Amino acid sequence: MSTPAGYLNRERETARSDEALLLRLGYSQVLYREMGGFSNFAISFTIISVLAGCLTSYYLAFNNGGPVAITWGWLLVGGFCVIVAMAMGEIASSMPTAGALYFWASKLGGPAWGWFTGWFNLLGQIAVTASIQYGSATFATALLNLWFPSMVGTDTTTIFIVFTVIAAGQLGLNLLNVNLLSRLNTLSAWWHMAGVALIVVILLIVPTEHQSPAFVFGEVINNSGFSDTGIWFVFGLGLLMAQYTITGYDASAHMSEETRGASRATALGMIWAVVASVVFGFILLVAVTFAVPDVQGTLDAAGMAVVYIWSEATNDTWAEFMLIIVVIAQLFCGTASVTSASRMMFAFSRDRAVPFSRLWRRVGANRVPVNSVIAIAITAWALMIPTLANGVVGYAVGTSIAVIGLNIAFALPIILRIRAGEKFEPGAWSLGKHYKWVSWVAVVWIAVMCVLFLLPISPKGIPGAEDFTWESVNYAPLTVGGAVVLFGGWYFLSARKWFTGPVREARPEEPGPMQRQQIQQHQVREPVRPS
Repeated sequence: MSTPAGYLNRERETARSDEALLLRLGYSQVLYREMGGFSNFAISFTIISVLAGCLTSYYLAFNNGGPVAITWGWLLVGGFCVIVAMAMGEIASSMPTAGALYFWASKLGGPAWGWFTGWFNLLGQIAVTASIQYGSATFATALLNLWFPSMVGTDTTTIFIVFTVIAAGQLGLNLLNVNLLSRLNTLSAWWHMAGVALIVVILLIVPTEHQSPAFVFGEVINNSGFSDTGIWFVFGLGLLMAQYTITGYDASAHMSEETRGASRATALGMIWAVVASVVFGFILLVAVTFAVPDVQGTLDAAGMAVVYIWSEATNDTWAEFMLIIVVIAQLFCGTASVTSASRMMFAFSRDRAVPFSRLWRRVGANRVPVNSVIAIAITAWALMIPTLANGVVGYAVGTSIAVIGLNIAFALPIILRIRAGEKFEPGAWSLGKHYKWVSWVAVVWIAVMCVLFLLPISPKGIPGAEDFTWESVNYAPLTVGGAVVLFGGWYFLSARKWFTGPVREARPEEPGPMQRQQIQQHQVREPVRPS
């Protein structure tokens, strides 16, 4: 058994190794390294949140493919996402910085690659934060409606008010120190796992009737409006539920400057977060689908499909109990998303890529990038203002920006890793020779998903169609095309003249005052239990 002195020595050595690697990459240690390996895993597991994404978007898969798209589609997407996480994990292990994806792209490909990766990543981070918060607001509003039906409605205005309260609360939490956030994420991971187990037990025991295994694993439903002859296309649309849920795991990389033993812990945190999410999500989705009381009623409930299933299959009391579990999990999820996004914005600003970068890269007395936290919270809130006019369209815009923006940012550094070949310097965790097939599979999968997210999700959303409606339009091509034009025009007209990629802050032989202070702190710190 390790002695306190031995444990402290290992902590000191790990701290020195982390700080030396960060300095070698060009940055001084200005954020606290208070997160252990489990905490790093927990933030990505929390942002993926199987109690958030796959429940708020359950209707997407049920409407487009039905139970087959929900169960087998989840496993298909989950398997490929594990491969993407492995490809990213190898790069994260080599270059564990808060800038993560854009830093990797800059180092492997140059400033232009870093610029586009960074802006797609930042835009995706803001959009996924907004969609998580708004999705949690819909479930919280449904819960409040069950408690106070005469006082709280489920209209878009009420949902937006609840969303605003949630966003303000998560802003406040993120202004606190990282040690508290680390504990919250650890609690969140256990809450998600225990919550899934409780919901599954309830859905197996309480309902008097269940669907058959043939329904859960073999029933195909096409309520998309597209012809049954294009059922594979419809099934592809159903995969969007799983792909939307299993994203945001780059959070482990963005928190690497606050993680002990970052070169290994960041890669493993990212990969295991996806693996655990695939397992727990599959169990949850199977249980929910077994409990479906009525196919047409579930289709009619649309975005409230899960609330409908729980209310009809059990009763209001059990539905309220399960909603409480889910709402708390979704609050954890939104809080973690603000944390991750703010670290990315801090790092991108540190390298002068964001307007008014001096403001966003400031760190408070508690070593939290306070201004970046505020900026992320406000821009995410503003992105959902269109939901006041049309909740469905506004939410769809947010999710499309989130998924495509993040996936483009995932793909670019992986492409550059392939190009680097044997010149790539691995970190503590490496794929070895397997990087070739893993990276290529990851890039092809991301390309397929991006194409699916750009295609119409309903015949009514195709311009020129007889029953065309703007509510059915897929706005992803417009938002992504607009982002490409904006970032591309900005770079070629201006940024290429001044954006040089990562800006080296200090040389390894010249640690800055903040780093010297942290080294001294590690020399006198009492042993702490690994989180």
